[in-house]
Amino acid sequence: MNWISNVVRPKIRDFLARREVPENLWVKCPETGQMVFHKDLEANLFVIPGSGYHMRMDAALRLRSTFDDAAYDEVALPEVPTDPLKFRDERRYADRLKDARTKTGMPDAVKVATGLLEGLPVTVAVQDFNFMGGSLGMAAGEAVVTGLETAARKGTPFIIFAASGGARMQEGILSLMQMPRTTVAIQELREARQPYIVVLTNPTTGGVTASYAMLGDVHIAEPGALVGFAGPRVIEQTIREKLPEGFQRAEYLREHGMIDMVVHRHQMRETLSRLCRLLVKAPAVPPRARLPRPATA
Repeated sequence: MNWISNVVRPKIRDFLARREVPENLWVKCPETGQMVFHKDLEANLFVIPGSGYHMRMDAALRLRSTFDDAAYDEVALPEVPTDPLKFRDERRYADRLKDARTKTGMPDAVKVATGLLEGLPVTVAVQDFNFMGGSLGMAAGEAVVTGLETAARKGTPFIIFAASGGARMQEGILSLMQMPRTTVAIQELREARQPYIVVLTNPTTGGVTASYAMLGDVHIAEPGALVGFAGPRVIEQTIREKLPEGFQRAEYLREHGMIDMVVHRHQMRETLSRLCRLLVKAPAVPPRARLPRPATA
C-alpha cells in the first residue's frame, strides 16, 4: 500500500460547513427585545413571558386553544371567484393569492368551526392576519356570513376573532359589498336570539372595524391591540395634531367606552365561556369542573 498516494483525506470542508438552522427557532419581543424559544412561545399561546406582549396567532392554533380538548369541526365554506376583476399592480392578484395560500395553508383569511367551549356548543370564526393582512374580500365575507348563518341554524353563540387591515383593494367594490352583507347576517343571528361576541386582536382596522367587528353584543380586546378605522399616522397627517399616548390601543378604547373589556389571552376561554353561558342563560361551570387550557400542539 502506498502511504503517500492512498491517503483518506479528512472531510475538512464538510466538518467546517455550518449546519442550516431554521430562522424561526427564536422570536424577538417587539417591545423589550427579549428572545424566546419558539416552542416555549407557542406553549404560552404566543404571549411573551417577560413583557406580556401578545404576538399574532394563526387561525388553526387559535381554534385549538379555544375549543375543549382542541377538538372542533371545520365548517365547509362556499367557493367564490378567484380573481373577478383580473386585478394587477406590481404583481397579478392571482399570484398573490397563490403565495398566501402556500404560506398559510388556508384557502383565504377566515376559518370557521363548531365545537364545545367548556361543554357549551359554539360557532367560532378566526381571521388570520398572515393571509394578506386578514383583508376582507369575497371569500372572507362569505366565510363570516356562513359562520353567522351556521350559528343561527344550530342555535349557538357566535364568536369571531377579528384581525385585519381592512377591505381587500384587489377586489374593489366586491370587497366593500361584504360590509353590508355581514351586517345583514348579524341581524339574522339576533333574530335567532343568539349572542354575538367579538374578540378584537392586533390589528383590527379599516372596513372590518366599520362593519361586523363593532356590531357585537360584547366587545373584547386583547391587551395592546390596535383597533380603529384609519391608522394613527394617517389621522395625525390629516388633522396635523399629535395624538394622545396609547390612542386606538385596547386600554385607551376601554377607558373611552368603545370596547367592553380587555382580556389576557390566558383568560380568554374562561371569559368567553362565562359570557356565552350568561347570555344564553345556561348554568355556570363549577370552578372544579373547569377544563384545563387545551394543548396547542
